Amino acid sequence: MKRLKLDLQFFAGEKTEKATPRKRQEVRQKGQVAKSADVVTAATLFLMFLSFLFFGHSTLSEMLTLLHITYENYLLMELSEDNIHVLFESLTLKGFWIITPFMIVAIISSLIGNMIQVGFIFSTEPLKMKLNKINPIHGFQRIFSLRAIVELLKSMVKISFIGAVTFFVLWFRFDEILTLPNMSVEDAFLFLSKLTLQMGLFASGALLLLSIFDYLYQKYDFEKNIRMSKQDIKDEQKKMEGDPLIKSRIKQRQREIAMRRMMQDVPKADVVITNPTHYAVALKYDPKKMDAPYVLAKGTDFLAQKIKQIANQHDVVTVENRPLARSLYDQTEIGEAIPEQFFKAVAEIIAYVYRLKQKV
Repeated sequence: MKRLKLDLQFFAGEKTEKATPRKRQEVRQKGQVAKSADVVTAATLFLMFLSFLFFGHSTLSEMLTLLHITYENYLLMELSEDNIHVLFESLTLKGFWIITPFMIVAIISSLIGNMIQVGFIFSTEPLKMKLNKINPIHGFQRIFSLRAIVELLKSMVKISFIGAVTFFVLWFRFDEILTLPNMSVEDAFLFLSKLTLQMGLFASGALLLLSIFDYLYQKYDFEKNIRMSKQDIKDEQKKMEGDPLIKSRIKQRQREIAMRRMMQDVPKADVVITNPTHYAVALKYDPKKMDAPYVLAKGTDFLAQKIKQIANQHDVVTVENRPLARSLYDQTEIGEAIPEQFFKAVAEIIAYVYRLKQKV
């Protein structure tokens, strides 16, 4: 039986990982978000039909008034350049006031539909001219892609479902529809208006229900499209953290600056406690700054020799105490006060240094 060897690096570029927050932010800035157009359409249609329940009566009155004025006054007017202008302004203004409530509802519902899905986002990226959008090869790929098939199936489901809903609305009122020939024109008009409104509400409600599933699909498809490979995540982390070589140089530079600053503080020390060859710790006692002596500088080997050299050049007293020097080096940091267990030993050394300076 032959065994197949698989090189796992072959799959290194496979996008199996969830997108990082940085990747999500980048695609959002480009206007790429999980969004269903059906949610906006369904919400707008539903609220528009619902608004007819509130504004329908007043709208009908305004339209009847406009028709009455038109047939009673405007048809008998003698046309001239001046009254045509006035007539146009009057009809336009009345028509504007009739449709204004519905325009406001449509704008607000579309804004709400978008805000619920993606929040506030502003990007000019989708408006930019891209040659691949007019590339016929890419066009054919979009037409015959899996997504195009899914969209076709979705459209067929929507048409079938909404058609079934409106059919049942008509079916339940079929007996009333048969009585239409016996109704007056006014009653027939009111009945058809109510029937149309009812069909619109049920159809848009059905579309709103389907749009929820469409949004879930769009979110799944969006998450799949922005997936990253393990290499993408590594590259992103490297980009965020910077090149390792540059980082090491920066750290080295920081250490050099800290070293120079530490060496500049050695002349301010009261005493340097040494090993004598391997460790050196420079201490300073300033009651105004700290209640206990604190470390100005410390080092081992070459750095310890350098600290002692600078101390000798500036007449800073050097005291040899091997266990104390090593303990201070291990248990203290530059700029920190010495631990309490070293108070007595260090106090004796500083007192000795003060007496030495007084003799000098």
